[in-house]
Amino acid sequence: MTPQSPPAPGTSYTRTERFRAARDFLLEHREDYAAAYEGFAWPRFEHFNWALDWFDAIADGNERTALHIVEEDGTGARHSFAELSARSGRAANWLREQGVGPGDRVLVMLGNQVELWETALAAMKLRAVLIPATPLLGPADLRDRVDRGRVRHVVVRAEDTPKFAEVPGGYTRIAVGTGAAAGWLSYDGVDAGRTHFEPDGPTRADDPLMLYFTSGTTARPKLVEHTHVSYPVGHLATMYWIGLRPGDVHLNISSPGWAKHAWSNLFAPWNAEATVFIHNYTRFDPGRLLAAMDRAGVTSFCAPPTVWRMLIQADLTALRTPPREAVAAGEPLNPEVIEAVRRAWGVTIRDGFGQTETAVQVANTPGQSVRPGSMGRPSPGYTVALLDPATGKPAEREGEIAVDLSTAPVGLMTGYHGDPERTAEAMSDGHYRTGDIGARDADGYITYIGRSDDVFKASDYKISPFELESALLEHEAVAEAAVVPAPDALRLAVPKAYIVLADGWQPGPDTAKLLFEHSRAVLAPYKRIRRIEFAELPKTVSGKIRRVELRERTAAGSTAEYDEGSLR
Repeated sequence: MTPQSPPAPGTSYTRTERFRAARDFLLEHREDYAAAYEGFAWPRFEHFNWALDWFDAIADGNERTALHIVEEDGTGARHSFAELSARSGRAANWLREQGVGPGDRVLVMLGNQVELWETALAAMKLRAVLIPATPLLGPADLRDRVDRGRVRHVVVRAEDTPKFAEVPGGYTRIAVGTGAAAGWLSYDGVDAGRTHFEPDGPTRADDPLMLYFTSGTTARPKLVEHTHVSYPVGHLATMYWIGLRPGDVHLNISSPGWAKHAWSNLFAPWNAEATVFIHNYTRFDPGRLLAAMDRAGVTSFCAPPTVWRMLIQADLTALRTPPREAVAAGEPLNPEVIEAVRRAWGVTIRDGFGQTETAVQVANTPGQSVRPGSMGRPSPGYTVALLDPATGKPAEREGEIAVDLSTAPVGLMTGYHGDPERTAEAMSDGHYRTGDIGARDADGYITYIGRSDDVFKASDYKISPFELESALLEHEAVAEAAVVPAPDALRLAVPKAYIVLADGWQPGPDTAKLLFEHSRAVLAPYKRIRRIEFAELPKTVSGKIRRVELRERTAAGSTAEYDEGSLR
C-alpha cells in the first residue's frame, strides 16, 4: 500500500484525512530524518476518537490481518481489521448495556487475547477511561488501583476473579472465560450484541482516555493521565521510530497492562495499518520465539533489553529471515548486544527513549547512522532540551532531558492524576522534566547517563551506573548487572555491582576475581567496580530493576559481597 496524498488545497479535511496526512508525511520521509523533523506538524483536533475516526475508517471492508495471536502449542488465530471493528462495536453496545458510559473508569486486566484489543477499542468508542493492568498484579496492587483510579467497572480473566474478593467496591464485575467466581457477569454476552455502534456524543480531543500506573522503580506508582490524542496521535512518532509501514508484521514483547504494550501493540502498528503479531508463552524460550517469528514473517521487532540479552545467548542465525527493523525500549540497550545482533542478522537495533508519560521523545530512526551508546536525536514533533537539574537552566552538554512545552507536543500526558503538586513540579519552567540525565554531542545525538537519582559521586567523580553496567555485560559471565553506590570511608562511595551470572558460571571468589580484572581492563580507575555481590535483581512487575531497593540493601551492609582489594 502506498501513502495517500492529502486532500487538495481548498478542500475540507475530515478528521480521518487530517490524521492520514500527518501519518503519510512520516511514511514518505521514513529514512530522511531532517525532512521529517523539520516538516512534521502534529494534527490538531478539537474532537477526535481514534477508534471511530481512524480504526473503523481503515477497517471498513478491510480483510487484511490486524491481529495474529499464536499460542505456545503453535495454535493460533487471525483477526482482520473489519472483524475487530465489528467485534469492538458489539462489545461497546454490550458494555453500554452493563452501565459503562462516558468518563467511567474501566480497569482491564487481560492477557494477550483478542478480548483485550476489542475491549480497548470498545472503551474508546464509549468515551470511557481505560486503566490497563497486568494479570501479574495481586490484591494489594488492585486495591490501590481501584481506590485511586476510582474504578467503576472491571474486565478481567476468569482465573483472576478470586483476587477481587479482597478488593472492596461497588464496581461492575465482568469476567472473560470460564470458571469465574460467583457474582461475575460473563463477557460471553458480547456475542449477542449488535455490531453497528452509534456514539452518544462527540469525543473531545482533550477528554481523558487512559490512566496508567507507572512501574514504581523508586516510589509508589504514579497515576499518569492521557487523552484521546496524547497516546493515539502521539504515537505517530513511535510509528516513525520503529519504521513501520502498511502491511508490516510487527512483534513487540511487552506484557499487557504496561504503557509499552499500548505503544507498540496497539497505536503505533495500527497507525501504520500493520499487523500486530503476538506469541504467547509461559516461559521465555528464545528458540521457540525465533521459530514463531520465521513462520509469521515478522518484519519489525521490538523488545526490552532483558529479552535482547537473553536472545543473544541463543543461536540468532536460526532465524532464516531476520526482521527489517529491530528496536529496543524500556531501559537503555548495551552496545555489546547491538553488535551481537548486527553480526547475526545484519540488522542494527535502534534504541529509543520515552516514558509512560510520553510517546518516544528521542530515537535512532530508520536510515540514520547509530552512534555507539547513543539513543538518537529528538523525534519529529518534539523539541528536547538539557537542563541543569538543580537550577532548571539550559545545560551546555549534560543535563536533565526535558521536553519544550512551548511547541505543544501532542504525545505528552495531561499530568499526574490527583497530584497537582507533582504535575507542577514535572511541568515547571516551560518544560516537561523527565528525571533522566543525558549528554548531547555536537550533532544533536543524546546519550543516556541515568536517572537523576541513580547517578552518584565517587571520589568527587560523577558515576553513571548504566555505563558501568554496560562494561560488565561485555564479559561472557554476566547475564545482568546493576550498579549502585556503596559507602566508603575514603571515597565517600564506590561502585558496587549486583550480578546475575550467565548459564555455566558459578558464583564465588574465582568468578568475582575475573570480573574485577575485566573492570580494571575496560574502565578508567575512578569508575572501576570495587565490590561485587552475586544475587537476583529485584524488579517491578514490568521487569525494571528496582535500584532503590539495591541502594537500601547496600547501605544496610552485606556479608555476601566480594571486595576488589581482598582478591588482588
